[in-house]
Amino acid sequence: MKKLINTCFSVLCTSLAFAQQPNMVELQTNLKKHITFLANDKLEGRLVGSKGEQAAAKYIAQQLKKIGATPKGANGYLQPFSVKKNMANPHGHDSDTQAITIVGNNVVGFIDNQAPYTVIIGAHYDHLGYNEFGSSTYRPTNPSEKPQIHNGADDNASGTAAMIELARILKSSTYNQHNYLFLAFSGEEEGLLGSNYFAKHPTIDTSTMAYMINMDMVGRLDTAKQSFAISGTGTSPVWEPVLKNIPTTVKVKFDASGTGASDHTSFYYINIPAVHFFTGNHYDYHKPTDDADLINYAGAAEVVSYIYHLVGALNNEGKLKFTPTASDTTAKISFKITLGIMPDYLYDGKGVKVDGVTLGKPASNAGLKRGDVILKLGDFDTSDIKLYMKSLSLFKKGDTSKVTILRDGQEQILPISF
Repeated sequence: MKKLINTCFSVLCTSLAFAQQPNMVELQTNLKKHITFLANDKLEGRLVGSKGEQAAAKYIAQQLKKIGATPKGANGYLQPFSVKKNMANPHGHDSDTQAITIVGNNVVGFIDNQAPYTVIIGAHYDHLGYNEFGSSTYRPTNPSEKPQIHNGADDNASGTAAMIELARILKSSTYNQHNYLFLAFSGEEEGLLGSNYFAKHPTIDTSTMAYMINMDMVGRLDTAKQSFAISGTGTSPVWEPVLKNIPTTVKVKFDASGTGASDHTSFYYINIPAVHFFTGNHYDYHKPTDDADLINYAGAAEVVSYIYHLVGALNNEGKLKFTPTASDTTAKISFKITLGIMPDYLYDGKGVKVDGVTLGKPASNAGLKRGDVILKLGDFDTSDIKLYMKSLSLFKKGDTSKVTILRDGQEQILPISF
């Protein structure tokens, strides 16, 4: 049996290596075209419910139509949804909010191969606008500074562009043993609004969903790290054996958890095996500086190619078996304070590596720097991101403690005030 399994994987690797390759030059050109349009100032940050979001939805629908994907929304390619939210003055006080009703739109296209099961390929296309809902990590030094557009080139014009290109190359591929549903979600930044709505109001029968692939921030592959992450690999026993045999020139980090801060979570909760692709955080995350000229287009094309080969490897698998993953403890944790760091989610060593520090926050005031590895908060172990989150939740505003870090190979203990 072991010999048979090894033979099967050898055949899989060989077939993948010689499978039809996407035209990488064309792929990079098209990715740049889509991202440049979606992350243009004219769309004013694609805030859910805004004119910029509507312009982006129209563009995505036009691209899907051009490719040959048919409409599968409630209103042509569109699936409207509404929700009440508190809109904040970007430079006002925390209490300076106004309750409004937002009408957003998912964009839904379908490639019908007359197959019994359908693969869901999704990405959110909304971003922060002018920071009307207060999610920006940018802190203006001048209180009277004019609000700035957050273009969200990586977050998540990159994932949306990747979704459009996957629709294009899959439409003409021989991987036709599944149908394909392409979903551009809105309202992700405000709490997975669009994907949650779709999961509760699906436009196809959920029993026919084979699996789901989500792409959120796939445009900033770090040329030094040469790695990206795939989470949700524990949602089906099929994922890891297949993923480990997909040809790639970069390192891939796997995370089993089925839940996280992106749209794959909405599918996990309706028992659909779902994986999420992510090339890592960076300094420009949720800042006005997340622009199209900073995108690594070759890296984004590498991710698209990887997903294309993954879909090919699963072409004859039908509907994947769903398995629940260990509960994500961070989803149940409430925080009274923030440390003010950006973790490096691709770091696979012990501790939490700091990828960025927000000025004026506890970490910055304590002297933490990019590249430091947090080993402890107080006496609490932070050997991985979940333990870090749990430890952070135990502190409240006004507490003083210490943080143990690894810097340049040496442990240091710094005093910290929250």
